[in-house]
Amino acid sequence: MDSLKLEIKQLLIEALDLEDLTPADIDDDAPLFDTDGIGLDSIDALEIGIVLRKQYQLTIAANDERTREHFRSITTLAALVASQRELAHESGDAEKKGE
Repeated sequence: MDSLKLEIKQLLIEALDLEDLTPADIDDDAPLFDTDGIGLDSIDALEIGIVLRKQYQLTIAANDERTREHFRSITTLAALVASQRELAHESGDAEKKGE
């Protein structure tokens, strides 16, 4: 999962034009939307959602209460991506069995 976290950090740096940051500057568990962490705002959250949908074909429901928690840190974003990849893999296996 470390390579996934690094990939997500690089995506965020590029998508949000965080030129003054490197992946090493972003702690995996630092709050993304807190001044004690990265200090992103709600517009950044929308951009992150778009980037994650494009890059990982994620399904993110805006009205889901868990979305805020998924966007808390790099670790939680990586867990979201990994879990949706796993679900996609499982549904792909189920489709193959049904053929």
